[in-house]
Amino acid sequence: MKIGYLGPQGTFSEEASFRYFSDATIKRIPFPTFLDIFEAVQEGEIDQGIVPIENSIEGTVSVVLDGLQIYSDVFIQGEMILDIEQHLLVLENVELETLKEIWSHPQPLAQCRNFIRNLNVKTRSFDSTVAAAHELIRSQNKSVGVIGTSWAAEKLRLHMLASNIHDFPENHTRFVIVRKGEYVSEDAKKTMLLITPSEEHPGVLVNILNVFSALELNLTWLESRPTKKRLGEYQFFMKIEEGLPSERMQKAVRILALYGHSVRVLGSY
Repeated sequence: MKIGYLGPQGTFSEEASFRYFSDATIKRIPFPTFLDIFEAVQEGEIDQGIVPIENSIEGTVSVVLDGLQIYSDVFIQGEMILDIEQHLLVLENVELETLKEIWSHPQPLAQCRNFIRNLNVKTRSFDSTVAAAHELIRSQNKSVGVIGTSWAAEKLRLHMLASNIHDFPENHTRFVIVRKGEYVSEDAKKTMLLITPSEEHPGVLVNILNVFSALELNLTWLESRPTKKRLGEYQFFMKIEEGLPSERMQKAVRILALYGHSVRVLGSY
């Protein structure tokens, strides 16, 4: 089986893939962007992909929602939570006082704002934490530190100068596992929906939420994204603590459809 993750080697996505998929025969393939993973899944180049959808500090990963929106044949088959620990990685014989820049992916940079502010250094964004680490190794720049993982430090043989530098101790990322083809687990306990309102009018979101409330369905996550058709038009990603096969969930979907809303099941697992 082929699994896609955001590369290169040493990213949180790769670590999540090892924690979720334990089969030693799995082939893990790094991709440069999240949308590349979605496209590879839809085209059948890989069997499944693992992508981060939400971080407890920085919130939703919007480009992953866009991937679920764009690639209509891709469905969620599961999820996992990964504890996120951010560390400062440097070359050998580097002291904190000599650093002038910090490199990393925008998410880790945002998660370590206080640490960076206290150092009073510049920042530079990369496509991934490991891309920044590889550039550090290539440049051999001893005035630069990289925010990354202990996983990356071990693989790339970088020195961990400071540990757990993120602003908030409870830092977690929720990953979803995606595959081609509609997926509904028989013993599903969660359902992810994408709801596009029939029309924009005051209270449309309240009306949608009232359907779930009336059926006593627990909504645990809600995110809006533009439909990309017209300014001011939005659709809603929702996660409900109920499997799609349940009578209550089936009734909710039917009622929303009767109201004229478009309901797309992104997965039930």
